[in-house]
Amino acid sequence: MEELKLIELVIDEENDFAGIQAISIVDEPAIEEDFVALASHEIKLAEVDKEKKILMGAALVPNKKIYRSNGEEEYYIYFSEDTVKKASELFLTKGNQNNSTLEHEIELNGLSVVESWIVEDEKQDKSRKYGFNVPVGTWMVSMKVNNDEIWDNYVKTGKVKGFSIEGHFVDAMKHNEEEQEALSLIEELTDVLDIELETYGDYGSGVRNNARRGIELNKKVNNKCATSVGKIRAQQLSRGEKLSVSTIKRMYSYLSRAAEYYDPSDSKACGTISYLLWGGKAGLNWSRGKLRELGELKLKSMVIDEEYAIIDDKLAYSNPESAELAAKDVGCEGYHEHEYEGKIWYMPCEQHSVDAGKNTKSPCWDGYEQKGWKIGKSGKRVPNCQKKK
Repeated sequence: MEELKLIELVIDEENDFAGIQAISIVDEPAIEEDFVALASHEIKLAEVDKEKKILMGAALVPNKKIYRSNGEEEYYIYFSEDTVKKASELFLTKGNQNNSTLEHEIELNGLSVVESWIVEDEKQDKSRKYGFNVPVGTWMVSMKVNNDEIWDNYVKTGKVKGFSIEGHFVDAMKHNEEEQEALSLIEELTDVLDIELETYGDYGSGVRNNARRGIELNKKVNNKCATSVGKIRAQQLSRGEKLSVSTIKRMYSYLSRAAEYYDPSDSKACGTISYLLWGGKAGLNWSRGKLRELGELKLKSMVIDEEYAIIDDKLAYSNPESAELAAKDVGCEGYHEHEYEGKIWYMPCEQHSVDAGKNTKSPCWDGYEQKGWKIGKSGKRVPNCQKKK
């Protein structure tokens, strides 16, 4: 019998929808790890507090082969320890802890992840207390069930036995191959057509040093962070190579989005390393200034790609979900629409302000005022913008 293909799934860090969007309670969890019902006297699995209805279980187990079939072929998928950890972090930083479904089909209300951790010790981890024999690197969650129908009709009856994730991942090998092929194709076309692209390399030592720092930090974690494109970009920047306008646009787009994952106090975090590989804050400032200098941002507006645009010097998204998520970190609510270059784009906050923060140094939008600071979904301090009365 022919051995089935084994595919590693990874997170595409340049895709806003990458990672886990929801956790489903199911009858047959793909990771084959049941959950235990905590704090229920009807279910004699474990008792912590009889007033609470909490499920504990493994959401994702690293390096475990999971059978899949797409109707044409059968294969196995698996997630590395790094991907499991990264997925658990993105799940929380994107505010998805209240997203849950039943058997991947029905959206549920009243279920929230109240505890999340990565197993780090084979003997002392909390999961051992409740009978789980999962490997180090497993993502464990505890979910509060404030939904009597689900608790009574599905949990107590044993119709559901574990957690299963819902999210967006990519084939690691194909992802890298596609990126390399795209870069190679551009180089080949440039050579064949004898095109001399206008390039620029006046980004200074700050950008180069950030890229070198990112490369050094990535080596310390076995180069597990960033896509191949990010690693190539870092090599270019560290050597002071000139960049084309299209590359500068890509640089500006990526750094504008990735800044929220940069944490200078955590040199092992992939968000921090990837941000530095692309030049960090110095790279963001240089790419923005260069695009304005070249007239690419003279109207403070530009289409970056199919998913992003810059309108009035603010990032716009191709879908309302991304705009609403960004609004939470900004400290406002909802989103508003813009028609630009024949397409509808979505921006955070219900109202738009071209001059927000320009004259008053306020980071808030029209109709809002800053009242101190708060901790955003990313875990970082953000302005507390509230509607004006």
